[in-house]
Amino acid sequence: MKKPDKNQMWVFNKDIEGVQASEGVVRKVLAYCDGMMCVENQFEKGAIGSLHNHPHTQITYVASGKFEFTIGDEKKVVEAGDTLLKQDGITHGCVCLEKGILVDIFTPMREDFL
Repeated sequence: MKKPDKNQMWVFNKDIEGVQASEGVVRKVLAYCDGMMCVENQFEKGAIGSLHNHPHTQITYVASGKFEFTIGDEKKVVEAGDTLLKQDGITHGCVCLEKGILVDIFTPMREDFL
């Protein structure tokens, strides 16, 4: 299975095929409905999540690794267990300092990821 269906109740990571989001970044869309979406991003060391913004509120959970994040005018280094809140419209991005995984929750869902 490449991506789960909208409103799919059970989504098993092993069944989801990732897509190359950018150099060194693989994205897996996991469970989602109209109101929210869960996405796993696997980063190689040195990979960049370029600065961008979107009309979705986003919470990022650092599952593993270490990242330098920019949110608005602030830069901070985050690591496993840390959480970030990015309100809709705020510019944000990251650089992966140590190979890791970010788990993003978006509201509403990101139709552009489907």
